[in-house]
Amino acid sequence: MTDYLIFRLYAPLASWGEAAVGETRPTATYPGKGAVLGLLGAALGVRRDDDVGQKQLRESIGIGVKQYTPGLLMRDYHTVQMPATQSKVSYHTRKEELNAPREALKTILSSRDYRCDGLWTVAVWLTPTASLTLSDLEQALKTPHYPLYLGRKSCPPAAPLAPQRRQCSTLKEALDTAFPKLAVHCSEDKMALRFPDEALYAWEGGASRLDGNGQAAEYNDVWDLPLNRRRWQFGPRLEFRRAIAAEEAR
Repeated sequence: MTDYLIFRLYAPLASWGEAAVGETRPTATYPGKGAVLGLLGAALGVRRDDDVGQKQLRESIGIGVKQYTPGLLMRDYHTVQMPATQSKVSYHTRKEELNAPREALKTILSSRDYRCDGLWTVAVWLTPTASLTLSDLEQALKTPHYPLYLGRKSCPPAAPLAPQRRQCSTLKEALDTAFPKLAVHCSEDKMALRFPDEALYAWEGGASRLDGNGQAAEYNDVWDLPLNRRRWQFGPRLEFRRAIAAEEAR
């Protein structure tokens, strides 16, 4: 049996950032480790420039995610002011960019992707080197130090996270935890949330961690492990995934 902290994530808009090149800011279909650590860090009150606190959090937990539905993709069109590239001039923060001389500012086109009406369950567990407790994390999610959001500040949760600690024999058992149904207002012939025929599970800690057998698990390196929040540096971690028929995922 393993102790897990389990909570739910739902919002009309969420953005689970992936590697961004140029003017496009894409989103994954489910939260990665950087997103989960960011959420827990905000709840605990760990600042981005607190390198010790960020490292402590990063090395304390493992994560697993169950995706009920990724929601619909929405792309938001932006115009952004940026200073033109100049030799011998460097801008280290967004504030410095906007304080550049007016004649140096140019307008560029930008797009940001969001997931609309996605629903996920997250389970975290403690590593052997953990310096935090699940009780601390649970209480922080119930009474967060900073406002919580799902990837971007424009994406606050639209339902209680309802964190709970449970002892489970497998990670799948933890991720299959039932939460109170979302109160959705819609006409009888329409569903507000549309669920695929399969639920997607993503986790770390070995192929067999989900349910003990590791059958049909695919894996690859994902670059979502935050190494330095101040410099936005991320490293790779090995992530496993498996899609399971919805009937077996309940």
